Amino acid sequence: MTPPYPDRPAAAAAAIAVADNNDHLVQSDNPDHPANLIPALCAKFWTLGWVTGTGGGASIRDDDLVYLAPSGVQKELMKPADIYVLSLAAQAKSLDRRSRVYLRSPAQYKPSQCTPLFLAAFTKRGAGCCIHTHSQWAVLVTLLLETRGSGSDGEFCINNIEQIKGFGRGFQKTGNLGYHDTLRIPVIENTAHEEDLTEFLEEAMDRYPDTYAVLVRRHGVYVWGENVHKAKTQCESLDYLFQLAVEMHKLGLPWMTEIEPVKTSRS
Repeated sequence: MTPPYPDRPAAAAAAIAVADNNDHLVQSDNPDHPANLIPALCAKFWTLGWVTGTGGGASIRDDDLVYLAPSGVQKELMKPADIYVLSLAAQAKSLDRRSRVYLRSPAQYKPSQCTPLFLAAFTKRGAGCCIHTHSQWAVLVTLLLETRGSGSDGEFCINNIEQIKGFGRGFQKTGNLGYHDTLRIPVIENTAHEEDLTEFLEEAMDRYPDTYAVLVRRHGVYVWGENVHKAKTQCESLDYLFQLAVEMHKLGLPWMTEIEPVKTSRS
C-alpha cells in the first residue's frame, strides 16, 4: 500500500528547518516591533540620504534579543523577513568576538559588518537602539576637522546652538544638554573592513563616557540611545548640527563661541 504522504520525511525536514530559523521572531502585526521598525526607519533614513546604496543600517535591542538590518540590502526596500536576530547573552559567552550565532537568519543576505559595533553600544552603554549613517554632513565634518592637522582633528565640538538640547547629558545621567553646553563627539579613523572599527569605537566610548555618538572619518557616524525614540532624536539632531557646522565654516563662523547668558526672571 502506498503511504498517504510519501513525501512526509522531506516535508517534516522542511518544517523543522523553518522552525529552526525562528521566523516567528520577525513576525508581528505591531508596528513598534523591532522587525517592523527597522525597515520603517531605514526607509525614512534613505529619504534623508543617510543609507544610500545599501550603506548604513540600524539595530534594536529588545531585552536579550538584538534585531539587525542585513548587509547588501536596499534599505528603502527592506522587509521584516530580511532581519537577523541574535541573543546578546549568548554572544557575551562566545570566546570569539568575530563568531556570531544568529537565532534567525534570512537565507538571501549576509550579516552586517556593523554588528559588533552595534553590540558595543548595547553592552557598554545599555543602549536600546543604534543607528549607523553615511550622512554626507557627517563625512564633511570629519574632512573639515582633518584640515586642522593631526592632534586637532579627533573631536567635533560645538556650543551655543539650540539643537544641542536634543542630546542627553550622558550614560546613566538625567536630563539633556543645555543651550550653552558643549557637545563633544569623538572621531576615529576609518578601516578597510567595518568590523575592524569595533576596538576603536570602544576606545572612543571609554575616552568619552558621556558621548552618544562616534564619528568615523571619511565614512559616517554611529549614534545610539536608550530606546528608538532617543536614538532617532539624537541622530536627527546631530545631522542638523553637522550640516549647520559645514555651512558655518563656509561663512567663516566658529563652532565654539563665548556668549554671556541672557539675564531672565529665572536667573
